[in-house]
Amino acid sequence: MILRNDVEKRKTWLLVLIFFLCLMVSQQAVAVKLELFGTVSAQLESVSPDTQTDQDYYGFRSAYTRLALRPSHEFDNGLTLSALLELPFDIANGKVQQSWDQDQDIFDSRERLAKIQIDSPKYGSVWVGRDFEPYYNEISSVVVRFSSYYTAFATFSAVRVDQAIAYSSPNLNGFKINLMYSHDNGNQEANGGYDNRQQATLSYTSDDSKFGFGVTDLGGENDSQIYGISYSKQLGNFYFATKYEIYNSDIKSERTFGHDGAQTKNIYAEYTKGLHTFKTHIAKVDNFGEHSFHIGYEYQLNESTKIYTEFYKEQTGAAISTKSGGYRDTYWADGGSALLIGFSYAFSKALY
Repeated sequence: MILRNDVEKRKTWLLVLIFFLCLMVSQQAVAVKLELFGTVSAQLESVSPDTQTDQDYYGFRSAYTRLALRPSHEFDNGLTLSALLELPFDIANGKVQQSWDQDQDIFDSRERLAKIQIDSPKYGSVWVGRDFEPYYNEISSVVVRFSSYYTAFATFSAVRVDQAIAYSSPNLNGFKINLMYSHDNGNQEANGGYDNRQQATLSYTSDDSKFGFGVTDLGGENDSQIYGISYSKQLGNFYFATKYEIYNSDIKSERTFGHDGAQTKNIYAEYTKGLHTFKTHIAKVDNFGEHSFHIGYEYQLNESTKIYTEFYKEQTGAAISTKSGGYRDTYWADGGSALLIGFSYAFSKALY
């Protein structure tokens, strides 16, 4: 059953999007751009759950296939107004839904994007709606470089959030500041409602290196915060990245996700030679996968298409699930492993 306030929330966001789209189109038509783009990505896999009762299986899984539309308009003063609407497709299950959060529809899901953004070369950018959170972009993403479904799990980051407003500063001699506020996307309160999510990040980029620090205030009944730090470096054909996160909360039981002192530790390495890329990632995430190991090879078939093969293993549940299942079908207690081969095709076309 859909609650009335959820319906009203959807209507509000749709009206905001429609208003800005109409505003953009009402400007000089020659200055308006419209881009259609997306990714088709899927994998064949052999999965081995570590449970006592579940059998190994062969399956077909979608790896975050999407279709997106981005209108934009550049004004004479250098400001750019744009919108982004993105639709998820679970091609393995033949549905318009998340590959991961399959019970959420395209409006509720935190995994897809819908935003309005304004950019200024002098003052930075502001977006409103649903997008990648700054903490993920500046801290977590440096170790998220695999192509399969099993990427982006070894972090405390929520990846994408809705009902948000975010500011990004311009580049200040290599430094960049990000701030975000997201309504009702924090942790649960004692009364059953949800607190707001607030974030701040600071990053510094120099030549081929990047350093990032961020904090996410989740609030809630247990007054939770996440602190994270990351570093990445490109050395010729080699790429190296590491990340560390820690929870501060009132949860004392170490068997509970998000307990005080819970940590993530990541080391990622990559080597590229011509069209060939070799990747490996080792991580430890408390109460979410625990120890995990990820290794893969990727071949750039052409400008738009790559094929990849990967092996992924986790100690306890985070990503390994039932056949073509999402996170509600995860083998939480036992984890498992997956051996896979897949492809990713990316496309982009300027409609006008």
